[in-house]
Amino acid sequence: MVQSFTVRQRQRGGRTTPAVPVPKVHLDDLNRTQIMGILNVTPDSFSDGGRFEEIEAALSHASALLRHGADMIDVGGESTRPGAARVPVAEELRRVLPIIRELAQAGIAVSVDTMNAATAAAAAEAGAALINDVSGGLADPDMARVVMDTGLPFVVMHWRGHSSGMNAAALYGDVVFDVRRELEQRAAELIVRGVDPAKLILDPGLGFAKTSEHNWQLLGRLEELASLGLPLLVGASRKRFIGELLPAGVPPEGRDFPSTIVAALASSRGAWAVRVHNVAETRAALDVSDAWRWGSNA
Repeated sequence: MVQSFTVRQRQRGGRTTPAVPVPKVHLDDLNRTQIMGILNVTPDSFSDGGRFEEIEAALSHASALLRHGADMIDVGGESTRPGAARVPVAEELRRVLPIIRELAQAGIAVSVDTMNAATAAAAAEAGAALINDVSGGLADPDMARVVMDTGLPFVVMHWRGHSSGMNAAALYGDVVFDVRRELEQRAAELIVRGVDPAKLILDPGLGFAKTSEHNWQLLGRLEELASLGLPLLVGASRKRFIGELLPAGVPPEGRDFPSTIVAALASSRGAWAVRVHNVAETRAALDVSDAWRWGSNA
């Protein structure tokens, strides 16, 4: 049954603004890893493309993610799988804005997954609580200004180019050293441009311009990235390098169990949040990890 998300808005100075306060995303709680539930409203995402294009299907899935324990919903309207083509901004807006508006008006914390500054700005006006940019602001030079204007938390992912050609950029000396240095440099550039450092979140960009070996090395040395002192988001769910551990022919949904193990291990090594498809399994795994770590299930 689709959860009822009532759209309620008011007019202020000719602009439509949320009728309820935008839910906050807490970056300072490091005792409990947050779960970002994935909601792709795209026809071509590698795992669930085409399943949630219609608004009722998308809201129903968001409801299920929340029921299973998601702390926020990450809404994306453009696939970033390897080889994916770019989507016009107008089409991205058509896909994501109705979903973001409905969820935000229901008091749900929503992240917008976009590389486009115009989409980020419109999503913020619709009630988004976080901007998740896989390019870390490199794909659109206006993104830093939008982040400053909105004051929203901003995910800075390690990125070396668009999906169509990123595999050619998977060249590193020591991948952990290189990714750490490039993330630190990118964060510094944003801070110099006026972005509040307290709003920045880092993401190692698993699967983006990285081989399977690179991904596992980054996960195995996650503490070196966490040592930069900013919250860390880890998005490994159902990715190809996890599928390579399984028998041939297993569909993306069959990668959930190992993805959940990765999420629990990332949590134990300081990840602020994990971005996942299967929230129910991840919530259970993180609850066990937290109880183990803190000696309590409270």
